Amino acid sequence: MHHHQKLKTEQLRMTEPCSFPENELPAFVIILLLIIIGTECIIGIIANGFIVVINAAIWIQDKAISTSGRILFFLSTSRITLQSFMMLEMIFSSTSSYYYHYYEDTVYDIFRVSFTFFNYCSLWFSAWFSFFYFVKIANFSCPLFLKLKWRISGLMPWLLWLSVLFSLTSSILLGKDIYTKYCNNSFSISSSNFTKKLYFTETNVVNLAFFYNLGILIPLILFILAATLLIVSLKRHTLNMENNANSSWDSRIEAHIRAIKETTYILFLYIFNAVALFLFASNIFANNSFWNILFEIIMAAYPAGDSVLLICDNPGLRRTWKQLYLQIHRYLKG
Repeated sequence: MHHHQKLKTEQLRMTEPCSFPENELPAFVIILLLIIIGTECIIGIIANGFIVVINAAIWIQDKAISTSGRILFFLSTSRITLQSFMMLEMIFSSTSSYYYHYYEDTVYDIFRVSFTFFNYCSLWFSAWFSFFYFVKIANFSCPLFLKLKWRISGLMPWLLWLSVLFSLTSSILLGKDIYTKYCNNSFSISSSNFTKKLYFTETNVVNLAFFYNLGILIPLILFILAATLLIVSLKRHTLNMENNANSSWDSRIEAHIRAIKETTYILFLYIFNAVALFLFASNIFANNSFWNILFEIIMAAYPAGDSVLLICDNPGLRRTWKQLYLQIHRYLKG
């Protein structure tokens, strides 16, 4: 009899849901975060949705699309999915933390792997866009570079799909044996004789660093290398044009300087986002800590900010956006 009673007690203890160990955020903080991250995601979804629609329309109408348009289509589609997913995850984890952590073995892993996959795809496509832009714009006399300039358009579709496969593999490996989830049954509640089951997540930082670098190190190096060489090439041409002291070069000098500034902005955004993603994924800080919240804000801001810069930098997209804005403005005015 005593044995059955003890077994029943153990079963009840095992079925008791885990509580989240960190302090829950106040309601006003949750609302503020939802507003900030939600606004960033909505701006990103609108900007990327615009890019997807424009390039899809060209693709359907002409039965073909330029290489840059294809990369932008892939990039914007991945970012729409990523930011929609970020909004869903933010709402779900902020308002349903009890359910979220009770079913951690399924929901937690799905969110982590999916979030990482969409981030990897976005980073890879952005790196390829920067690389393609560099190959087409820069001028170097290296035979290998000239051969790459000639073949890059044919190689790019294969590189994009290879990036998807690589991102999927890396994100699945990242979700395997990285996070160890368990319940601690011996957490004492102060001024009482009770214990409370708490949910904890341990991170294998060595494995995380390896698989994270496996998924992001190559696109990060590719992006930094392409952006840096492009800036060097543009600066060199700008200096040459200035030394010619020919007034007809003024517009081209301004275009080069603008391209240098935009590339530099995008480079810094990319690096900040990559670092924020790694620190967020490493679970170094508590879920509701200031730093984790800051990382989430940075990760939501990057796709939005970069996409707005892409629209401003592309004459065709910028012109179409202005036309759309004027049409909407006239419609609203009646």
